[in-house]
Amino acid sequence: MKRLVFLGIIIVSVVGCTDHPDQLPVQQPNWTQEESINMNSTFAAEEDAEIEDFLSHRPDWKMTKTGTGLRYFVYNRSEHSDTARVGDLVTVDFEISLLDGTICYTSQDKGPESFIVEKTDIESGLHEGMKYLCTGDKALFILPSHMAHGLIGDTEKIPPLTPAIYDIQLLKIDHAAHKQ
Repeated sequence: MKRLVFLGIIIVSVVGCTDHPDQLPVQQPNWTQEESINMNSTFAAEEDAEIEDFLSHRPDWKMTKTGTGLRYFVYNRSEHSDTARVGDLVTVDFEISLLDGTICYTSQDKGPESFIVEKTDIESGLHEGMKYLCTGDKALFILPSHMAHGLIGDTEKIPPLTPAIYDIQLLKIDHAAHKQ
């Protein structure tokens, strides 16, 4: 439903932007901040229900939900106790998929990814999730769209307003990165 509303808004925007001198000018809607907040709340609630339905079919996924909406489950704990912190350079193996099982990206294709926690322009859900992991841990993250690729998706493989599943292994933490 939310995708239909979103598509409708895009169509109205595109049609409203065309220049036809023989047509009357299109009046811009009076969109209030409250209406925007309500629309975002509706999208978030629909997406949360979609994620909960997905998880109801996977009782072995013992997900913890954070206040931001991130869901995570460390399914293979390593013996290490060093956790990632803000400013650390982390290196991860990953597989990113959609709730329907479509695999979008993997480190098998792209190689391991490195980024600085809370300092690199990547999905905010990954920054948060890294702080729950130690070197060697394997985890599943479910990122709601507002913590992943948001309103427009990634314009390649992840559609607009779509939650994503990240199967992550934290390969390495470089604590010295934030001291440089």
